[in-house]
Amino acid sequence: MKKVKWLMVVVAGGALLFGGQAIAGKSSLEFGEKLFGDPSLGESVNAKNCNSCHADGKGLNEAANNKRLVKLMNRCITGQLEGKKIDGRSAEMRSLKMYIKSLASN
Repeated sequence: MKKVKWLMVVVAGGALLFGGQAIAGKSSLEFGEKLFGDPSLGESVNAKNCNSCHADGKGLNEAANNKRLVKLMNRCITGQLEGKKIDGRSAEMRSLKMYIKSLASN
């Protein structure tokens, strides 16, 4: 029984260490701005970035109020950018979301 409990602690600790790493990462407006113009966002395979379709925040007027913003951003990343979905809890997604919200408020 002690081995089972020990294993559970090790597994849980690993989840916090590895899975929590993205949650604990620093997000910032500046990082979000960099990602918005980064053609490798989501390991994209084409030369597009968020700014390709949304120059100067075009079409993002209501983004700050959209409760499904992360889902919509991932749809763009996996669709138009031909990249991979980004974890909504990651510093990358939090920063990108922060930047997009700042564009929508302008």
